[in-house]
Amino acid sequence: MASTTGNAFNTTLFKRLLSFTRPYRGTYYFVAISAILLAVVAIGMPYLIKVAIDDHIIPREFDGFTGVIMMMIGVLAADVILQLSFIFYANWLGQQVIRDLRLKLFNHMLNFKMKYFDTSAVGKLVTRAVSDIETIASIFSEGLFVIISDLLKMVVVLGFMAYSSWQLTLITLAVMPFLLYATRLFQKAMKTAFEEVRNQVSNLNSFVQERVTGMKIVQIFNRERVEYEEFKEINNKHRKAWVKTVWYNSIFFPIAEMASSIVIGLIVYIGVVMNIGAEVKMVEIGTIVMFIDLSQKLFRPLRQIADKFNTLQMGMVAANRVFKILDTDAQIEDQGELIASDLKGAIEFKNVDFAYVENELVLKNLNFKVQPGETVAIVGATGAGKSTIINLLSRFYEINAGEILIDSASSKAYDLQSLRSQIAVVLQDVFLFADTIFNNITLQNPEITEEDVIKAAKKIGVHKFIKSLPNGYQYNVKERGVMLSSGQRQLIAFLRAYVSNPSILVLDEATSSIDAYSEQLIQDATDIITKGRTSIVIAHRLATIKKADKIIVMDAGEIVEIGTHSELLEKEGGYYKNLYEVQFLQQEVA
Repeated sequence: MASTTGNAFNTTLFKRLLSFTRPYRGTYYFVAISAILLAVVAIGMPYLIKVAIDDHIIPREFDGFTGVIMMMIGVLAADVILQLSFIFYANWLGQQVIRDLRLKLFNHMLNFKMKYFDTSAVGKLVTRAVSDIETIASIFSEGLFVIISDLLKMVVVLGFMAYSSWQLTLITLAVMPFLLYATRLFQKAMKTAFEEVRNQVSNLNSFVQERVTGMKIVQIFNRERVEYEEFKEINNKHRKAWVKTVWYNSIFFPIAEMASSIVIGLIVYIGVVMNIGAEVKMVEIGTIVMFIDLSQKLFRPLRQIADKFNTLQMGMVAANRVFKILDTDAQIEDQGELIASDLKGAIEFKNVDFAYVENELVLKNLNFKVQPGETVAIVGATGAGKSTIINLLSRFYEINAGEILIDSASSKAYDLQSLRSQIAVVLQDVFLFADTIFNNITLQNPEITEEDVIKAAKKIGVHKFIKSLPNGYQYNVKERGVMLSSGQRQLIAFLRAYVSNPSILVLDEATSSIDAYSEQLIQDATDIITKGRTSIVIAHRLATIKKADKIIVMDAGEIVEIGTHSELLEKEGGYYKNLYEVQFLQQEVA
């Protein structure tokens, strides 16, 4: 897609945006017709004023004057009705378009690979989905149709002026080339300025979002002053970008007003001069008055077009940013036709290589098998690649080489949604939405009833804890679950995984900063939800490791040992034995 940067206007981008109006063609054409009628009505009032002055007021001939007044009222009423219809339906169309565009954008983002979110600032994505799309609405409400309406008014007014008096028309047009040139320069300058404004808005949103999210770290490390100074600098850049647009406006609009005033003066002067010494008046007084009015109707739209073109360009800049995301091909390939239902749970990694960053492998030639119903513990130092296995199993990332088999079929052969519905993941960093506990457990799945949730909660031993909270299962945990402790959030995550009844369960069972009571609940919950189903556990507790049917020991992205707890302890100088003696044995003694 062509960029709008550096161009005054991008027709390809504009046509693409207009394609979103197709479902609302009736409204689109109605607004367009209203714009045409407004242009016609624009000359009605000046002409009727001319008739009133030349045919009735100056000759003091008042027969039919009432009829002229009634026609003025009729033209005024028509103008009001057309303006009302035009403004309402132009805005209505804009809101329909941005609703559809925002839904399309959000749906597109929902299917991005995790890698895209790893490298994209959350604040900027929020800007695209909210404020940028809101800016696009102004293209329809304040930009496109207003410009069309004003252009039509100018054409109709100019044509009528030429028909009424070509001499006065030439006078009116004398300053037009200068004004058109100034308008063109203004549009180009504003295009660049608005691009900078949108960049600074994105930077502001990204900065504020990150600092608010990480406020605890900011305050713990006494970075309030540092962050304030950095924000002040970003905010100052935003101010400078906006001041530049104000500067351009402050130059252009006085020039446009001055040109308009010069034209009025010339019309009056030349009109009077044309009548001096003439036996027959070359120009009627009413015509001079009409031309003064018509010249304003000619120059006012020109000034408004420049202003509205700013709005249009700002919307186009926003549209360009939104379409860049829509054109981003960052989705996981989903061409599998197998429907994953009631999987046995057999898993096999065959010669798997994976890198988050090109040429920096995190997993190297990984090979292991997990039998149906087996519990496999994965242990190793931080950075060994344990969590990466979780990400690859659920196809959050694409592997660089090798193959991942589930029930003897490639994971790519499965329909992605059905595959993920059979895999439940409990991560170390539990994420809860600002919603009730019940909704955080079911994730709005209508097939999971409150009775199912309560039954599962009782089975894994968390029902008592939930009922102790105000409103029980309807307790709102607020953003990211801040109203709960880390242990309580972990228990909610266990329950969420359990009620989904997965064929394969993946657990990152970290218990750092968790009290002994919560840790015991988590241990009991782990025993219950792993029973009878294939489970992969990134193990942090010796109790879990001992109970595993198989232990995979990893180091630097490679499997160094595989076996049971007792088998691995028998290996003299083994990696697991050393890890056990240094780390896990302390837990057992404690």
